[in-house]
This record gives sequence, structure tokens and C-alpha cells, in this order.
Amino acid sequence: MTKRLYYDSSEIHEFDSVVEAVTPPSPEQPRPAVILRETAFYPTSGGQVHDTGWLILEGAERLQVAEVADAEDGRVVHYLEATPKLPPAGTAVHGSIDPERRREHMQQHTGQHVLSAAFIELYQFPTVSFHMADDYCSIDLATPAVSAAQIVAAENRANQIVFENRPVRIRYVSRAEAEKLGLRKLPPAERDELRLIEIADFDLSACGGTHVGASGQIGSIILRKSERVRQGTRVEFVCGDRAVRMARRDYSALSEAAALFSAKLWDVPEQIRKGVEEHKLLRKQKDDALDQLAELMALAALHSQPETNGRKIVVRAFSDRDINFAKLFAQKVTRAGTPAIALVASTVDPPGLVFAQASARSSATTSAGTPGSTADMGALLKQVLSSVGGRGGGSRDFAQGGVPAGRNVNVDVERLLREAAGTIGA
Repeated sequence: MTKRLYYDSSEIHEFDSVVEAVTPPSPEQPRPAVILRETAFYPTSGGQVHDTGWLILEGAERLQVAEVADAEDGRVVHYLEATPKLPPAGTAVHGSIDPERRREHMQQHTGQHVLSAAFIELYQFPTVSFHMADDYCSIDLATPAVSAAQIVAAENRANQIVFENRPVRIRYVSRAEAEKLGLRKLPPAERDELRLIEIADFDLSACGGTHVGASGQIGSIILRKSERVRQGTRVEFVCGDRAVRMARRDYSALSEAAALFSAKLWDVPEQIRKGVEEHKLLRKQKDDALDQLAELMALAALHSQPETNGRKIVVRAFSDRDINFAKLFAQKVTRAGTPAIALVASTVDPPGLVFAQASARSSATTSAGTPGSTADMGALLKQVLSSVGGRGGGSRDFAQGGVPAGRNVNVDVERLLREAAGTIGA
């Protein structure tokens, strides 16, 4: 079992150790790995992500530590970036941890303790899980909802604890003793000795992670959003240096938006609301205009088209309208109260075909091409598309499909429409 130096101090960034075992690359794990006698590198566990850094050999050769993980036997595995030669067991190494990454993880993890304790103190919302990503952290609370007012209150209380700079201590107790101390969350009964993280007079919990020495080193805690998840409510937050970076990014984005609106920062939400409403109105006006245009074009096409076998067959290819308009036009043709078939296409990317017909007015139908007959639009569409490798389908009265884009899509579409019209006897 690897001795974990970070258990006693999260401030250890440099240490000396000895290689106990090496694992060469394999198909299952392409990166080589080493196991040390002791290490200050933190492995991914408990919601906290791993440290990175370097292992330095005699002669100043440096091996980059890309990932650190827990093995089932309690050893810590250090995965390395590709290296031409692995150090053999017994080699002395000097470990050097990325201090900025370690500090940020200490801030996030300690901030999580403070935030979870604040939700318990104020609302009795226990934390059921913690996750640390590259740009945010989150806790899942055992409650179906958290109000905006509760978010603000928990954030204020957590930052009050930060500003008071309370000591953060590490201590070890037996499980029996821990059961009497009122821990915020007692872990499963796996170890006789527990490592406790205590934020003076505010929180006490069992944890194996890295933490700051005083709450003031967290910097600040900002709650960014909350959402409903399967096990309750997820609250996203950031702390310390990460909070500063995120606040700067948010401010820059908001400033740019304000400049586009020629407004003050705090007026941006109202400007966006106005823009959304205007967009909805313009979209409705556009849809209404397209609907009217399609209806007028359909009536004009029907008026100019002579009947064939007791029905009108309208064939139309649009080079300046998309497939949605082609579909709308076909619907207007077949719903105008006149027995009709619409064979319509659009060559606008993505090109496609729409075949539609008015529903039969009587149950008596004959083969295609005789008076009063109907055709199977779905079958007809599949038939003509098969020659160009297109796909589509639908019902007897309506079908839609795509035409593969190619060098002569206009020619292909015109040919397919002629073929379909010829099949139904136009």
C-alpha cells in the first residue's frame, strides 16, 4: 500500500521516493505507469480529480505524470506520458506536483465542504454527491428543488465562513469515536480509522481529499446555477481562482452584449427579452406570409392546370424555396377542395421531394390512370428515389424523401418529377 503524504499536509508539493513497480504500455492501457513507495500525488477519488506534475530521476530526466489513480489494492498508480525508457524498481525519484492545479483543487474541495454545511445548517439539505470538473464543480442535494432565495442565502452563509478565515484541521479518529462526533456524513464501514476534515465550529466530515489550511484561502464561493436531477437538485459552483476566472469571463461576455445593445450591463436581460419577443413576432409574420404565398401559388397552379383522368396533377420544382415550403405548397394543393396530386421538389440544400394527393372521395378506386383513382404516394416516392440512391417514405396520401446532393441535382430532381408524373399518367 502506498503511503499518502498528502493525508497529513496538502501543502506538500515536492517529495522524494522510490519506484516500487512499473507497468509498461499495453493495448488496454497505452500509457506506462509507476508505483512509488510514498507519494504526494492525489489520485482521482471522492469527486476530486487527480494531480499532475513530474517525476525527476538522477541526471535530471523528467517523466511527466499525466494522471493518478487508485488501485484496488490501495496503491497509487502514476500514469506517465510516453517515455522511451521506464525507471526500474528501486530507482530513486523526486516528485514535483503542479502547485497551481493542487491549490485550485484544494480551494474547490474545501469550498464544497463549506457549501454543503451551509445547506445543512440553513435548510437541512444533505449533499449526496460531489463532482469536480475542469471549469466547474457541483453538489447534488437531496431535495426536489432549491429556490433562488435559498441559493443566495446559502452562498452568503458560505462566504461568511470564508471571510472569517476559520482554521481547517486534519485529524484521525476511530470509527467508534467518529460515530459520537456528529459528522455531517458518516462514510460506509470500510476502515477502522477515519481521516476527518474540520472547519472550526462549522463542519466536520470524513474525507480523503486535499484542503486549504484556513477557510480564507478558499477565496470566494459563487453559485452559478441549479437544476433538477434524478437524485435531487444539482448546484454548480466555483471557488477561489476559478471563481475569479469565471467572473471575468462572464463580465467580458456581458460587456460585449451590452455594447451590441448600446445598453448598460444591468439592462441586457431586458434587451434580450425584447429581442426574443420581436423575433417571435417576426417569425409569426414570416410564417403567415409564407402560408399565404403557398396558398396563392397553389390556387394559381390548380387554376392553370387542366384535369387528367378527373384530377389535376401539379408538378413543381423550387430552386429558391426549401423543402419546408415545398411541403407547405403540396399541402395547399391537395387541400383546396379539388381532386389533385402534387409532385413537388426543392433543390435548396438539402434537396428533397414531396408527393401528396387529396384523400379519395369514395371507397371505389381503380388502377392508376383511370378516372377517380388514387395512387400510393409512399410507394411512388420510394420507386423514383431508388434510381438515385435517395431515401424516403410515407403514407398513401403523403410522402417525403431526400435526394443525394450531387453535381446535377437540378437535373436529377426534374427527371424524378417527370418519372413520377409519367407513372401516374400525367
